[in-house]
Amino acid sequence: MPTLTGRTDARFEEVRFTARDGLRLYARRYPAKGSGEAARPVLCLAGLTRNSRDFHTFATALSSDPTRPREVWTLDTRGRGYSDHDPDWRNYAVPIEMLDALDLLTMQELSDVALVGTSRGGLIAMVMAAVQPSAIGAVVLNDIGPVVETEGLLRIMGYVGRMPTPASWDDAAAILRDLNKRQFTTIPDKDWLEIARQIFNEKGGRPVPGYDPKVARSLSALEGPMPALWPQFGALARVPVMVLRGENSDLLSAATVTEMERRHPAMTSLVVPGEGHAPWLRDAATIGAIRDFLVSADAQGAHANGAVGARSTAAPTQAARAGA
Repeated sequence: MPTLTGRTDARFEEVRFTARDGLRLYARRYPAKGSGEAARPVLCLAGLTRNSRDFHTFATALSSDPTRPREVWTLDTRGRGYSDHDPDWRNYAVPIEMLDALDLLTMQELSDVALVGTSRGGLIAMVMAAVQPSAIGAVVLNDIGPVVETEGLLRIMGYVGRMPTPASWDDAAAILRDLNKRQFTTIPDKDWLEIARQIFNEKGGRPVPGYDPKVARSLSALEGPMPALWPQFGALARVPVMVLRGENSDLLSAATVTEMERRHPAMTSLVVPGEGHAPWLRDAATIGAIRDFLVSADAQGAHANGAVGARSTAAPTQAARAGA
C-alpha cells in the first residue's frame, strides 16, 4: 500500500473511497473558491503510470479562477499514486479503470462533468462516452486520440516498470530530465524537481515508485498495435471536445488530429509548443486555452440542458458494469 506524505494543502481536500470490487482508492477535490457563475465541475484522469498530482497546477488555476471558479476532482486510478494496488494485474485495463472513475462520480453525485484525460485518461473518457454518456458534458483529450502510434507505445513500453529507483529527490529530477529532454525542450531545469514530486511517491523522505510495477504487464500482454477507437470517439459527437497535441508527440500524430477534426467538425484543437507526450498542463497559455474552452462548453450545456454541472445518483449502466 502506498504511503501518504502526511502533508496538508489548503487548496484541496483528500478523498478516499471504496471501488465496487473493494479496492480503496484516492482522489483530490479542489473546491471552487470565490463567487462566480455556475461552472461545470471537472474530473481529471491521468496517464498510464501517473496520478492525481499531475493536475495540481492546472486544478489550482481552475478552482481559483477569479471570474469563473470551478470544482475540480483528480483521481488516482487503481495501482497509481495513493490508491491500492490491485492483486490481479489484469485489472489494470481501461474498462476497469473507467469503472473506478464512474464510482467516484456516482459517490459524489456528479454527472455531466468536463472530463480532462491525459493519454490513458483520454482513452477512459472515450470509452465512458460510449457506455455512460450522461456522465460527460465536455471532454479535453490531452495528447491522445483514437489511434495510438506504435512508435510512442514502444517507447513507453521500454521504460514502464524499468525506471531505476532514485537515491534522492535531486536524483529523481535528473532521471526525469534526461528521460524527457528530447521531447520537452522548454521545461526549465528548476521545474524537474517539482515534476518529480508529481510522479514519485515519498517514503521516509525519499522517492519511491508512484505506481504498481505490474502495470507494465498490461502493456506486455498486447498483441500487435492497439485497436483504433473511432467508434468510441464517435460517442463524443454530442459534446464539446478539445484536443491537445504536444508539438513533439510520438503518440498522437497530426494526421490523427486532422481526421478527428473531420469526424467532429465542432472540435477545438491546440498544439502545445516545445512539449511531447503528454503536455504537462502547467503553462499559463495552455491552462488559459482550456479554461476558455470550458467556459464555452458551459454555455453550450446551459443552452441545451438549462443547467450546468448537474448531479445525479444514477448507477452506471449494465454495459459499464460489464466493462464493455
